[in-house]
Amino acid sequence: MSELDPAQTAGTVVRLAVLTVSDTRTKETDKSGQKILELAREAGMRIVKYTLCADDAEAIHSIVAGWLLRPEIDAVVTTGGTGIARRDVTIEAVRPLFEKEIDGFGELFRYLSFAEEIGTKAVLSRATAGTAGEKAIFVLPGSTGAVTLAMRRIIVPEIRHIRHELTKHR
Repeated sequence: MSELDPAQTAGTVVRLAVLTVSDTRTKETDKSGQKILELAREAGMRIVKYTLCADDAEAIHSIVAGWLLRPEIDAVVTTGGTGIARRDVTIEAVRPLFEKEIDGFGELFRYLSFAEEIGTKAVLSRATAGTAGEKAIFVLPGSTGAVTLAMRRIIVPEIRHIRHELTKHR
């Protein structure tokens, strides 16, 4: 976990919006989205929004852009649509919203995926993260293993530090 002055994060509740991108999943069958919600709640985050949408770049962009305008949302996590298939358009839909890309997120995610989970298949991952204003955006693959790895090993340990860095000059 990042070293922060406890006064900077005491009582800090990260407010999260979660988007699952899939042409086939429903809220009942969305294991990856549900896993993000579960791990976020376990970490003391508050879920503000949770929805699903099809693999459609315009719809994905519109939802995430709208969430970035909402002051009650601190971070957005998407799952799905990050592969290399023709219908995988989440990266292309979300990346234009980034003011700054968090390159280390994707690098670390792929390293951990390689070392702990899927071996050389990690080269196919396009997981990424970035910032927009005072908000963090994490774009994750659609598998339950991938979201569990990202949440447990990267997002949960760092989200309060990221939020602090994004808001410290208010």
